[in-house]
Amino acid sequence: MKSKIIIIGSGFSSLSASCYLAKAGNDVTIFEKNSTIGGRARQLIKDGFTFDMGPSWYWMPDIFDNFFADFNKKTSDYYQLDKLNPAYKIFFDDDTITIGDCMDKICAEFERIEKGSAVHLKKFIAEAQENYDIAINKIVLRPGLSPTELITPETIKKVDQFFKTISSQVRKKFKNSKLISTLEFPVLFLGAKPSNTPSFYNFMNFADFGLGTWHPKGGMYEIIKAMKSLAIELGVTIKTDSPVEKIIVENDTVKGINSNGKLFRADVVLSGADYHHSETLLEKEYRQYSESYWDKKTFAPSSLLFYIAFDKKIKNIEHHNLFFDTDFELHANEIYDNPKWPKDPLFYVNFPSVTDESMAPEGCETGFFLVPIATNLVDSNEIREHYFNLIMNRFQKQTKQNILDSIIFKESFCVRDFKKEYNSYKGNAYGLANTLTQTAFLRPNLKSKKVENLYFTGQLTVPGPGVPPALLSGKIVSQLINAKQ
Repeated sequence: MKSKIIIIGSGFSSLSASCYLAKAGNDVTIFEKNSTIGGRARQLIKDGFTFDMGPSWYWMPDIFDNFFADFNKKTSDYYQLDKLNPAYKIFFDDDTITIGDCMDKICAEFERIEKGSAVHLKKFIAEAQENYDIAINKIVLRPGLSPTELITPETIKKVDQFFKTISSQVRKKFKNSKLISTLEFPVLFLGAKPSNTPSFYNFMNFADFGLGTWHPKGGMYEIIKAMKSLAIELGVTIKTDSPVEKIIVENDTVKGINSNGKLFRADVVLSGADYHHSETLLEKEYRQYSESYWDKKTFAPSSLLFYIAFDKKIKNIEHHNLFFDTDFELHANEIYDNPKWPKDPLFYVNFPSVTDESMAPEGCETGFFLVPIATNLVDSNEIREHYFNLIMNRFQKQTKQNILDSIIFKESFCVRDFKKEYNSYKGNAYGLANTLTQTAFLRPNLKSKKVENLYFTGQLTVPGPGVPPALLSGKIVSQLINAKQ
């Protein structure tokens, strides 16, 4: 039977769910609080410069391919996808590591740094590929309803990997600190310290080295535009500038929402907005999780972001650049163990105009600078400016050039913006960390335990943080909803 479904938010998970739900014949409407769709994957366009404001890495291309294939489409129907070579560059205090577009190039680079490491790397990535196949094909599409979902013939053989950590596994085989940092870096996308992340999650290393790093021409927002186009084609209605003030419940069953002072009735409500915020839209008796529950959870970092336009081409850099010229472990401790503004942070810089001329005017460069930080920090303009100067000085030193005189404009985004723009709990940027105690069925539920026909999707629930998991989250929750219709 056709149901009237309201979806709160228009990020990747919401758009994904809307497509699957509309395909099943439901009447689907998305309510988005901001004037543009995409959630954290919004876009800033100014004076001919184009910035992805949120996600900027295109990993796991198979997940995107599979999503569009579910609707008899291809990614190439919507956007041009290019594999980056090199994938990215890592700056250390006394050297750089360049990650190429194939294992042979990466092995050669590892061997340059540490003799004999290429043999260990091949074995490590082979195991990571096994874990990737298990995760994607056996685990990740399960709805997190029961511990038994994790029990398969394949996972039983690897049960020890859920109790060992990425850090211990990497350090057992590799001794050079630069290679260790290079291999531990991808789990930052899962939002936790490598020393707290189960070693099974090394499948992210296969996503990195095995599947490569890609770029959709025009930026990551091209994916949002593609999903919007597909959703509308399937009959989805999208309402922007439509914040939801309340989720309406009668007799323990959801009945709709209030938006802009009006009541909109529905048979099902699915929230892809921040999970904590979504529950504040309910009367207290209908909330599943207390404030103390959320406060005790380990959240992935927030971020200090700078969007900077340059009037010249920047030298000695690639499309993606990681600056690991300071203490990796100290910065991780300042995010998770002793939350505070970092003394000397690692940072990431994205120059999409290096490979995509459409992202900046001719002869210019579009720069996106990101500093991972703890959640809920005091966020002031003075603090932002201090860190801007700090990372700019280090960037200039490491790349051997002056760039400050070439800045046309800069804009920043930080904790208070995450809270204001996305209703983000504590200003987190990536969601709930994938630690052992926050994996699968131990994450907040896709389906409300207290309100009939109320569901959730996105980075605070199954399967976890990141763009590909968000696409999968939308698919998983839509299957739950469709199965009940």
